[in-house]
Amino acid sequence: MTKGLKKGLTSYGDPGFSLFLRKAFIKAMGYSDDALERPIVGITNTYSDYNPCHGNVPQIIEAVKRGVMLAGAMPMVFPTISIAESFSFPTSMYLRNLMAMDTEEMIRAQPMDAIVVIGGCDKTLPAQIMAAVSADLPTVVIPVGPMVVGHHKGEVLGACTDCRRMWGKFRAGEIDQAEIEAVNGRLAPSVGTCMVMGTASTMACITETLGLSLPMSATIPAPHSERIRSAELSGKRAAEMAVTGGPRPSELLTPAAFRNAQVVLQAIGGSTNGLIHLTAIANRTPHRIDLAAFDQLGREVPVLIDLKPSGAHYMEHFHHAGGVPKLMKQLGDLIDLDAKTIAGGTLRDVVANAEEVPGQDAIRPRDNPINREGAMAVLHGNLAPRGAVIKQSAATPSLLQHTGRAVVFESVEDMTLRVDDPELDVKADDVLVLRNAGPKGAPGMPEAGYLPIPQKILRTGVKDMVRISDARMSGTAFGTIVLHITPESAVGGPLALVQTGDMILLDVAKRRIDLLVDEVELTMRQKALPKPSTPDWASRGYAHLFHETITQADEGCDFDFMRREGPGEV
Repeated sequence: MTKGLKKGLTSYGDPGFSLFLRKAFIKAMGYSDDALERPIVGITNTYSDYNPCHGNVPQIIEAVKRGVMLAGAMPMVFPTISIAESFSFPTSMYLRNLMAMDTEEMIRAQPMDAIVVIGGCDKTLPAQIMAAVSADLPTVVIPVGPMVVGHHKGEVLGACTDCRRMWGKFRAGEIDQAEIEAVNGRLAPSVGTCMVMGTASTMACITETLGLSLPMSATIPAPHSERIRSAELSGKRAAEMAVTGGPRPSELLTPAAFRNAQVVLQAIGGSTNGLIHLTAIANRTPHRIDLAAFDQLGREVPVLIDLKPSGAHYMEHFHHAGGVPKLMKQLGDLIDLDAKTIAGGTLRDVVANAEEVPGQDAIRPRDNPINREGAMAVLHGNLAPRGAVIKQSAATPSLLQHTGRAVVFESVEDMTLRVDDPELDVKADDVLVLRNAGPKGAPGMPEAGYLPIPQKILRTGVKDMVRISDARMSGTAFGTIVLHITPESAVGGPLALVQTGDMILLDVAKRRIDLLVDEVELTMRQKALPKPSTPDWASRGYAHLFHETITQADEGCDFDFMRREGPGEV
């Protein structure tokens, strides 16, 4: 098999000339023949001034290069697009598939024998893994790591669960402008991803569980020297894989690996976004995520990680308690330990080396869980024929069985304009409904599912209400919130039929979300819906591609033509 600089030659009609020209130009950068004859490890550069989560990427890259060269291979750094959640309009999810395509095509287009992808902020790790799965080159994934915690008036703070909690207190009038500004400067005290169990931390834990990154890499805080040493070791391992040609993602991502990832997703109190991303990754392989099976795992797998928003601690506490290896050890027979990893062995080897930390309480034993059931439940009913998700571990227990009157917002913009209107007809036991916030409707399925509680309700002391939508929410968020209602309203899903005043039933124990309106009336409403059409925002370019080919939440929100079987299959 062709390796190194000879791999994937540019087509000039003369392979000898192609290699001659390639070497001539790369020598302009000062490389020697010795360097150019070695196996090549590609290293993605996702640093950006717009992406503080990836602020340590330059240091990680240097460590990876060092590890690659110590192992006798040649590192080659190349850029891809960088996505930061709070800097991406309209939402980072809109750009996830673009990053996946960019990364995949650059892996294919440039000569490399193995690839190291470096990511963290929410959608970057799933995008990179989707790309790596499709390219199927030996891959090492390096998460950038979580921030360290902040402090305010003797209280530990973490982005972004405490962002939302403190902002809620500000909206309720419990703290003033001066204090919220002080909090603003203390929530994110270092580079790195959110230090709670948000989507970034969730995906890092899933990545380690899938065997795509080295042990402990999910939890090492971004500023710690251990993060740099792990990056060096990752570079060394990538160089070894460049020589041996494996393991490739297709060898690691087996049904057992995907089941392990789902178990860990439930056990960590993971982000609901994790389910969408894991589904998209699986759809790039011969395997699938079955929502019914995932829900059943939710009944069997307890939440063992005591982290916000489901618990009390932060990622650095999880790390110092033993990280993902210790969690998998606590999960016992719920994990298939014969699943392979990039380290060359199996999860059995990883668990055997898990650190024992006396007195730690961030990783609970199975007989003393945070929640007896897992983080998420999958709901069905006449409002969600293809499913919806609720993060029950971060919900108010008394609201998990609830019937209330719908208060409907037609869009994110409508919600923004009316939610704090003193004249809004809303009570604490109502159900807030947001539609046209799904993959096509928003576009990009923004994290708008964390509907703000109306200000006049907040100021009565109410902290939670039932909220439902076809949107997503941040993994850092909390509350009794039903998300990912599928099909979305923009394609004529039942959510489009809800009217203010209708009664909605939520019964998490029975896994139901139902609109209590008779079928005859619903049929009449369905017939009155306008036919779906291409909106103005999707008339050209990437927006057009996105609108025409994006799949629904239960299919991972990938482009239909990027799945393994292409657009004709689910």
